[in-house]
Amino acid sequence: MRLACEPADAGKRLDRFLHERLPQYSRSRLQAWIRAGQVLVDGVPARASFSLRAGALVEAMPLDPPPLAARPEEIALSILYEDDDLVAIDKPAGMVVHAGAGVHSGTLVNALLHRFARLSGMGGELRPGIVHRLDRYTSGVLLVAKNDAAHRALAAQFSGRTIEKIYLALVRGRMARDTGRVERPIARDPVHRTRMTARLGRGRAAWSEYRVLRRFQAFTLLEVRIGTGRTHQIRVHLSSIGHPVAGDTLYGAAAGPRRYFLHSHRITFARPSDGHPVTVTSPLPEDLQAWLETLKEG
Repeated sequence: MRLACEPADAGKRLDRFLHERLPQYSRSRLQAWIRAGQVLVDGVPARASFSLRAGALVEAMPLDPPPLAARPEEIALSILYEDDDLVAIDKPAGMVVHAGAGVHSGTLVNALLHRFARLSGMGGELRPGIVHRLDRYTSGVLLVAKNDAAHRALAAQFSGRTIEKIYLALVRGRMARDTGRVERPIARDPVHRTRMTARLGRGRAAWSEYRVLRRFQAFTLLEVRIGTGRTHQIRVHLSSIGHPVAGDTLYGAAAGPRRYFLHSHRITFARPSDGHPVTVTSPLPEDLQAWLETLKEG
């Protein structure tokens, strides 16, 4: 890939220039190309901090990403429910579900491989047992399949929207209505590639329903039910109506005590073995409960 430096690019660091021109690649991957000598400025390998001049020619020769392998790691897990087919994990905030985007260890998958002898293989070698995901800093209930039959049964329930997923979210501002529904398609933000957006009028269909649980002077605690599972769905939908999740700086809120306030509180599904309905609940974590106790009632 050959990229010409415009006058506006003069003085920019090489790594910043590449990220602006090649947003489809992660920063970590671009940095790896630079370290490997695969990025040339006027025919010479350059450092990430190299300051560009107008008219310079930048040549990038992509490297294939290194192969990833999920390995067992002794990491504590909190089990909310378990049978022969599946396990419901109480995922802590900060834990990534599976490797990717520069994270190769300390994930939920690493912990699962250490804890369980058998997991579904339908998700591939990097995602054994993983039927659905939660964002890194979202805590709460997450279902994991132990075998392929259970994986297929759960995946069918998710795609058929028969699984009920209930979240707790604290949002900025006072919600005027006690209940509401947001039904807006979600797509990748064309400018900020780490974000999703519901403002383009196109993308993957998504809907979220909310109910007010408590009102505070500057915040509202919601119970949110989602019928689809798009990337960052609740965060995007609530931000799109002017009430970003508290602490979610990516979507317009001020920084919170440690993380944004979003918790996967309850999941109801049909047990793969016999179709019996099962409800698994995760209590609000201590850090989020402590956050609530600092707020003044409205």
